[in-house]
Amino acid sequence: MTEDLRGKACIVGVAESDLGAVGEGVTPLDLQAQAMACALDEAGLKKSDVDGLFSASVYYQMASVEVAEYLGIQPRYTDSTTVGGCSFIVHLHHAATALQTGACDVALILYASTQRSGGTGFTTNANPSPYELPYGPRMPISMYAMSAARHMHQYGTTREQIAEVAVQTRAWAQMNPKAFMRDPLTVDEVINARMISEPFTLLDCCVVTDGGGAVIVTRPDRAKDLKQQPIYLLGAGEAHWHRHINQMPDLTVTAGIDSGRRAFEMAGVTPEDVDVCELYDAFTIFPIMHLEDLGFCAKGEGGPFISGGRIGPGGACPVNTNGGGMSYCHPGMYGIFTIIEATRQLRGQGEDRQVDGAQVAVAHGVGGVWSAAATSILGTEATL
Repeated sequence: MTEDLRGKACIVGVAESDLGAVGEGVTPLDLQAQAMACALDEAGLKKSDVDGLFSASVYYQMASVEVAEYLGIQPRYTDSTTVGGCSFIVHLHHAATALQTGACDVALILYASTQRSGGTGFTTNANPSPYELPYGPRMPISMYAMSAARHMHQYGTTREQIAEVAVQTRAWAQMNPKAFMRDPLTVDEVINARMISEPFTLLDCCVVTDGGGAVIVTRPDRAKDLKQQPIYLLGAGEAHWHRHINQMPDLTVTAGIDSGRRAFEMAGVTPEDVDVCELYDAFTIFPIMHLEDLGFCAKGEGGPFISGGRIGPGGACPVNTNGGGMSYCHPGMYGIFTIIEATRQLRGQGEDRQVDGAQVAVAHGVGGVWSAAATSILGTEATL
């Protein structure tokens, strides 16, 4: 039964590597080792404790095998599931299952990319289909821009509402010293920036950075002797409906409606119970559609829902409190950072950006071109 996973796994360590531009000569494996060391240290564990390894990469086909060799880990459980940027939220679900069955005792989820310093630009695994190539799409920006245009046409979502996502996210980033972009931002600046793929301008797009992250997961009985307050996985769900956007049933509806429903059902909570949302935001349309698909508002109402500062600092629905992929970091795939920030918020370690009294958080993302979706509901011990 899926509800048997509720509260059976907990996060005991999270960390980023160096972020931003790490310089030539540093590899993704170097950054994963750095993130792992920091996460193990904060948890009070040793590398020899890790017996489950989870990773995905656009650089390494056998991601967990590559990183295990580099780190000197010989896991008894391994998972290189790759479904795009939300792979690491999927890994959290898989890690909980492996821990419950005894397949491993300490699970390590890792990711890193050097796409900025490596000169690879916007690294993506969203390869176009041969039926799309004749139209010259700019991958994956054109696909998401088409989705945003459809949302505007179908529901009356305004250009200003979409731009507000970048502005409110930047307000969170201004409170985060690790954020790549921290300058103030206005709606007019977003709309009038250089056009990339209509309706998206440069400031509707995520930053391009280097960086990596690590998440350590174990069972509650093991967590009680460790250094950090354990944060529990209350619910998880995953889904995918298509690979290429020409096969997407509806350009304004994602598989998040399935992953989110499964996660909320397992957790036994509703969107009204959620204190903070960490949502994959490669482009400004993302949070609007995520909030609709997860049930925070009705389909088509995302634009008005986020307006007026609702998702920014002091708003009723805090979203991407670290600055998100729009301003904090985006090293190719962002999903692991939703878990890291959700964990910190629930521990009360958000510093200037801390959401008061946060007890329940959502970490949610997509991969490909709206292709796959994964949702995790996290909670403090008080929520069990």
